[in-house]
Amino acid sequence: MPKIKTKKSVAKRFKVTASGRVKYKRAFKRHNLGHRKTAKRKLRLRKGSYVHPSFVKHVTINLPYSS
Repeated sequence: MPKIKTKKSVAKRFKVTASGRVKYKRAFKRHNLGHRKTAKRKLRLRKGSYVHPSFVKHVTINLPYSS
C-alpha cells in the first residue's frame, strides 16, 4: 500500500503532543499591534491553545503519521 500524504497546511498549523492532544497558535497577531488591539487582547493571543475535542478528528485525519 502506498504512503498517505500529509496535508502540509495542517502540518504547519498544528502539532500533536506526546499525550495525543492537538495544539495550535492563536490567529490575529501578525499586524495592527500598535493600535486597534487592546493590551489584554494581545496578551491572550500570545498563548497557544488546544483544539476542541470535537474537532481533533478532522485535524488528525490530515496528519496521518503524527500519532
